[in-house]
Amino acid sequence: MRTALLFPLFLFATPALASFVPPEGCTATLTVQSRGCYVANYYTCEKDNPGDKWRADFDQEGMFYLSKIDRETQWIESYDLNPTVVQTLDPNPKDPASFSNLLATGRDDFEFSLSKDNGEHSNVKGFDRLTGDSVTIDGVALQQTEFNYVETDDAGNELRKARGHEYISAEWRNFFSGQSEWWDGTQWLPLEGSPVQFHMPGDKGFGATQPIFECDAVMSEATSLERLWRASDGR
Repeated sequence: MRTALLFPLFLFATPALASFVPPEGCTATLTVQSRGCYVANYYTCEKDNPGDKWRADFDQEGMFYLSKIDRETQWIESYDLNPTVVQTLDPNPKDPASFSNLLATGRDDFEFSLSKDNGEHSNVKGFDRLTGDSVTIDGVALQQTEFNYVETDDAGNELRKARGHEYISAEWRNFFSGQSEWWDGTQWLPLEGSPVQFHMPGDKGFGATQPIFECDAVMSEATSLERLWRASDGR
């Protein structure tokens, strides 16, 4: 199982001292410190298809989520940890996510299905749209997007849904969180996970596994929801 191959290859030490080490045959490329008390480390692997990339998310307690996307930012596979649940993209999506289409036309609609190794199956439908607004965060030029998606079971019952804004880097072909809302079943709850710092290889903060922004001694309900929403967003 891929999980058993991946996880032992990460270096875990005292959170304040830990440094991210990707699996053998892989190269770390970017570290992003974001609001909402989490830090993400991105890496690529020699054996993957060109354009594939991985993201490992850490909070104050350690790594809680691992995901892989392809060049078009499709949600290929993800690992929600504690306990570990593996989710993969089903073959032949009805309307595959396309980063190229988003850049070319300003909007990309998507519809696809996901399967978990615990037997759960779901269907995702939504869109990403460029708003026309651009920002520069820590020297990195980003375009703002609007998104909306709903995930349902095979009977059509809503499992989760979210809406709001994200950021994209056309150069890196990546999405980054922004201001959004998560539906908890009765109301929309605001979430904020915007990037604050970008660290490239050689930078002081590169490889950090300890988040530094908006971290409280006790994880708030909003932060817990952010983790849940992130674990459902493979990008």
